[in-house]
Amino acid sequence: MVNRKLEVYKDAKTVDQAAAQRTLLAILDGLSERGDESTATPVRARYDVALTGGSDVLHALTYMASNPLVDAIDWGRVHFWWGDDRFVAPTDPDRSSWQARERFLDKLVANGRLPEGNIHQMAPDLRTPEQVAAASDAENDELLAKAASDYEAELRRELGDTSAMDLLILGMGPDGHYASLFPGHPEINVVNRLTVGVSNSPKMPPLRISMTAPLLARSRRTWMLTCGAGKAEATAHVFAQTDNPSYPASFATGTDEFVWFTTADAVA
Repeated sequence: MVNRKLEVYKDAKTVDQAAAQRTLLAILDGLSERGDESTATPVRARYDVALTGGSDVLHALTYMASNPLVDAIDWGRVHFWWGDDRFVAPTDPDRSSWQARERFLDKLVANGRLPEGNIHQMAPDLRTPEQVAAASDAENDELLAKAASDYEAELRRELGDTSAMDLLILGMGPDGHYASLFPGHPEINVVNRLTVGVSNSPKMPPLRISMTAPLLARSRRTWMLTCGAGKAEATAHVFAQTDNPSYPASFATGTDEFVWFTTADAVA
């Protein structure tokens, strides 16, 4: 675990703009790393970014779409993952991956910059609304377990058993949850899986898939975007005690860097 670096900006818009700029720079710099001056090929063949939902992360993606640094990046070597997603229909606006595609990623795919295979989405719910309404808890749990297992297999296939991200961008809820790991729910304590199904989420929609806390903690660089007075109490608890299940975001860290982007009212 590295020390958290706290960066306080004047407002949420500035946080989102700063995160957008620094994300593109992190990707550009990561892909430009070379072993020594005689090496003609970059050491890093790929750069893996994991995103979550939340308004600040989505606003940052919107700012990225119009940033001129986009043209300097070899997107064919960049892969996108999700720290969590909602288990709903593929184009449901609640899906974080759908929103990310709408705001930024689909533009890269459309102009041939980003291969479709570099976008690693968690499985959607392919049932009809009627089937979802009639489903039992056991059926939902079975589908979630299968979706989580499939994503874990994809992670291991692409990145090996550690499946560490190069950059993880998170948000935190007012209750202190991050990804889809909520206080009072058992998923925060899962340590023998990379991904897990989440049912009965206290935040709608109730069915989700999430990376587990140990996997999220393996990211080389982790950034948390947390803005507004509504996050102040949770932020105080997270900074007061690490690995506190009552405030799951206290488990967040990185192996090389952990930066907390926030506003003054969130740390008051």
